[in-house]
Amino acid sequence: MTELDAFITGLPKAELHLHIEGSLEPELMVALARRNRLTLPFASVEEVRAAYNFSKLQDFLDIYYAGADVLRTAEDFRDLATAYFDRAAADGVVHAEIFFDPQTHTDRGIPMAEVVEGLFAGMAEAEAQHGLTSKLILCFLRHLDEDAAFATLKAAEPWLDRIAGVGLDSSELGHPPSKFARVFARAGEMGLMRVAHAGEEGPADYVREALDLLHIDRLDHGNRSLDDPELVARLAAEQMVLTVCPLSNVKLCVVGDIADHPIDAMLAAGLKATINSDDPAYFGGYVADNYRAVATGRGLDRAALKQLARNSITGSFLSDAEQAPLLAKLDAYA
Repeated sequence: MTELDAFITGLPKAELHLHIEGSLEPELMVALARRNRLTLPFASVEEVRAAYNFSKLQDFLDIYYAGADVLRTAEDFRDLATAYFDRAAADGVVHAEIFFDPQTHTDRGIPMAEVVEGLFAGMAEAEAQHGLTSKLILCFLRHLDEDAAFATLKAAEPWLDRIAGVGLDSSELGHPPSKFARVFARAGEMGLMRVAHAGEEGPADYVREALDLLHIDRLDHGNRSLDDPELVARLAAEQMVLTVCPLSNVKLCVVGDIADHPIDAMLAAGLKATINSDDPAYFGGYVADNYRAVATGRGLDRAALKQLARNSITGSFLSDAEQAPLLAKLDAYA
């Protein structure tokens, strides 16, 4: 391990853009299929890995949803979460705010309780074993309709005291944020934080809709914001947190190569950007891998890496009092 690798690995950081279903590694997928007596359309772990070769977002989503089918019981979801948190802790993550897609599971007949109770068990285990705190964010699938989102929010009510917020993910093009304005308004009335994927494949106007119609507290991705200087100025002035996912951006052809990634341009423009892994099992890297990619691909120095880590902590939904010891740990380290 090089000196830079070691610095990045040990850098105390938060992860704010992680789809827990997207951390399903092929080995665990095969193991869960065996445990649940399911037949996968792949003969081996190697065949699963070979299938992780996409040219666009929809190609990825097709296999993502197929892989999620092995998740059936609370034990499965606990094992999924535990596997992610073990990797995150090894990457220097001190706090994580993870997305989950309940509709992916309830539409298959899996009770909401199996999903959330399994995830909560994994989260509790991570805090006990690693001291890694976490929050859970319920995401609505934007290719489904608003009524389905309202039904999902209703079904989650027994656990909303332990769910930090709602989000919006899945296929972006053709499904603007405005489609979900009313359900996001309801979530806000219920005291939930609000985040949304916007400006990944969709245009800068989708980012505006997320700001003005969904009243988001954090912007997921946001790359296309850079197409609009006025929007960039607004995001900088409002200190809106962007949860940027470099390796995902390359894998899904949002950018052509990591050498072309705009993360340093974002920082230079005053944007409160953070580094995250998105769906690491599918995109070839967990959070420290993403830090290394931009450090080498864009020549980011330690000061910039520390700023990204600081942004991740201050951009979390932790209270100021909860952030303080994590920021002190970051300052002591860096």
